[in-house]
Amino acid sequence: MIYNLLGNTGIRVSKVCFGSLSISPLQTSITKNEAVKVLSCAFDHGVNFIDTAEIYDNYDVIAEFINSYYPDDLVIATKCYAYTADMAEKSLIRALKELKREYIDIFLLHEQESIYTLKGHAEAIEYFIKAKENGYIRAFGISTHTVDAVRAVAGMNEIEVIHPIINVGGIGILGGSRDDMLHAIQRVHRLGKGIYAMKVLGGGHLIGEARPAIDFVSSIKEISSIAIGMQSEDEVIADVCMINGEDVPEDISARLNRRVRRLVIEEWCDLCGACIDRCVQGALKVDGDAVVVDMDRCTLCSYCVGACPHFYIKVV
Repeated sequence: MIYNLLGNTGIRVSKVCFGSLSISPLQTSITKNEAVKVLSCAFDHGVNFIDTAEIYDNYDVIAEFINSYYPDDLVIATKCYAYTADMAEKSLIRALKELKREYIDIFLLHEQESIYTLKGHAEAIEYFIKAKENGYIRAFGISTHTVDAVRAVAGMNEIEVIHPIINVGGIGILGGSRDDMLHAIQRVHRLGKGIYAMKVLGGGHLIGEARPAIDFVSSIKEISSIAIGMQSEDEVIADVCMINGEDVPEDISARLNRRVRRLVIEEWCDLCGACIDRCVQGALKVDGDAVVVDMDRCTLCSYCVGACPHFYIKVV
């Protein structure tokens, strides 16, 4: 496993970051024991970095993994949507309590969009900076899907870590192109910000091109770690091999290729209907308060994701 320092934070992270949304109730029904086994497999293959979030509702799984395996150098990043000091305090206390940690390595504000949303979260930012000074977090930062937010933190010394979306197809990047995001990442990295990437497989839409997609992000020298969702030991081994530039064992490739994938629309979809209009297969429709997928019609072409303004559509 390759390990890198995360910007100027002094935090050493594996090139592979375990994106734990994949083992959260939002994306899977696997048991806690099964999820812990997947995490332990990643740890056995050198992964020391886990990305989670308050909204993922999987602190208990990560805590069970920690309790069972006692990984000494484990780095945990979590995220919340707090915009007041009170909300920030509640989120930090919850993370510390449920993860059974004395501190959180990296605490991020989730899905920041621009300098304006950052200003709107000023009270929470101030709280987290004080929490860092008091030893409750080691580094503070943001996650984002937008080029504007990455550009905005260039002038904010308090933002030490950025978790941006970047992938070869530019899928889900808002406010600019793939190259715009890449240039923004390069700029803030020169200022000492730590960068770990998300959605390198475009929310599952690039699974069929996994090797070139991973190779693209792995080649970006400014990125210290790549967060990728994994739901099985086979996926762990395959992703670790690809990010390390190694061949995936043939039996694992065969099993993964046989896996039946499905299109999932997040429960917080606002029903704008853009994906329905874009789907040439007629596989999407509104049913009550949700967009539902007819998998007998869906070809997993992923054209709908390009129409979704909020990146609510995933392949799992």
